[in-house]
Amino acid sequence: MSKNDLKSTSRTNWAALESRSEDNIDYSDIPPLTDDFFEQATLRISANQAQNLVLLDPDVRQWFQSQGDQYKILVNKVLRQYIESKQTQHNTALETTS
Repeated sequence: MSKNDLKSTSRTNWAALESRSEDNIDYSDIPPLTDDFFEQATLRISANQAQNLVLLDPDVRQWFQSQGDQYKILVNKVLRQYIESKQTQHNTALETTS
């Protein structure tokens, strides 16, 4: 796509398109979405979203969600506390061995 394509206006007759009813749309050339299709489908997630993707068990997610709208912040705080406690344990173990 060139910059000229982005600057040109659409030649679509939007009024005519919007006046059509969905009953007039021909779906006959669209293949059906079968179970086989969904078994072979691949979920594609943008790199930005993938960086923040954490798989939680349903019951864990449900508990955090029940704590309020800011549950994602709470998950982050809990994980941070866990990291800090592990770092403290590691530092204490190093001090006792030296």
